[in-house]
Amino acid sequence: MKLIVGLGNPGTRYRFTRHNVGFLVIDHLADKLDITLGQQKFDAFYGKGKIGAAPVMLAKPQTFMNLSGFAVQKLLDYFNVEIKDLIVVHDDLDLPFQSIRLKAGGGHGGHKGLMSIIEQNGTGDFSRIRLGIGKPAHKGLVDSYVLELFSREEMEHLPDIVEEASQAIMELLSSGIQAAMNQYHGKTIKIFNEEV
Repeated sequence: MKLIVGLGNPGTRYRFTRHNVGFLVIDHLADKLDITLGQQKFDAFYGKGKIGAAPVMLAKPQTFMNLSGFAVQKLLDYFNVEIKDLIVVHDDLDLPFQSIRLKAGGGHGGHKGLMSIIEQNGTGDFSRIRLGIGKPAHKGLVDSYVLELFSREEMEHLPDIVEEASQAIMELLSSGIQAAMNQYHGKTIKIFNEEV
């Protein structure tokens, strides 16, 4: 079974903030696949289903971003999922808004949710779906920037972004991480009537 985890913060206050784009993808994927995220245990909302022939579990940790690793570790342990079968969907400051990249393994790049997962598991050997949110003009504004709501213009394009991310996850499961990485390398979703 593959464990697909979207990172974010719980509560309606944070729903459409930049840090919560991972949650938005999981919600969209759940709707698309008719998977109910009705189970609440292990500090997460989760549900089981299939993508093609592959059994999957979709999950949204409810520990707040910086402690995501605790929920992920509990899910991995209880359901006996290997770390190589973990896929994490998260926001990425180093990519411009509307960009999607796939990554196999690696460090946390300063992302506190990834940092927590790596600390709890002792390894970064899991797949990531990285969704660009851009970055603020000054480094000191990062914490407030990721907790800001998407702009009205950005909100108009979020449905396309979460759909594309869902397609990337399905491609990863059907073709493998390397093929999916090749497909999404350099890919930018067309918005604002131009490709940035």
